[in-house]
Amino acid sequence: MINILVKVKNVMNKILSAASVVLLVFMTSLVLWQVFTRYVLGKPAAFTEELVKYSLMWTAFIGAAYAFFTRDHMSLTIIKDKLTGNKRKILLLVIDVLILLLAVFVFVIGGFKLAMSARAEYSALLGIPRTLVYAVSPVSGIFIVVAQIINIYEDLTGVKVE
Repeated sequence: MINILVKVKNVMNKILSAASVVLLVFMTSLVLWQVFTRYVLGKPAAFTEELVKYSLMWTAFIGAAYAFFTRDHMSLTIIKDKLTGNKRKILLLVIDVLILLLAVFVFVIGGFKLAMSARAEYSALLGIPRTLVYAVSPVSGIFIVVAQIINIYEDLTGVKVE
């Protein structure tokens, strides 16, 4: 079981980190192109602003999913740091289960409904379906669900999946 979780975690981490890098390079290139066309050519490229905005959304959601896999997301640790033993384990388990439920109901189910409801809408400049923009929610939600399953396994067993 642990070997499967290690492989899943490693593959997901590589996918998410590579996607984040690609998106960040893409956004940087678009912004540089925008500056070049505005100040050098004197005619700014209009499509870049909308594309950067959508890429930023994807980067934020993909980065959030990556943070759950690495357990590097922001958190308040005031209570957690004061607890020890079983109380600490129970608190971590409750937090991870709540995050799992949030990911399933808000990100995956709610995000899927949002993406499907926007399939007839198109972006103003690019003309792409808004479904592609909103699809990041269920996609990142699935990654977060997998991350939380691994995190819950770690909480219950005390074995770090690496």
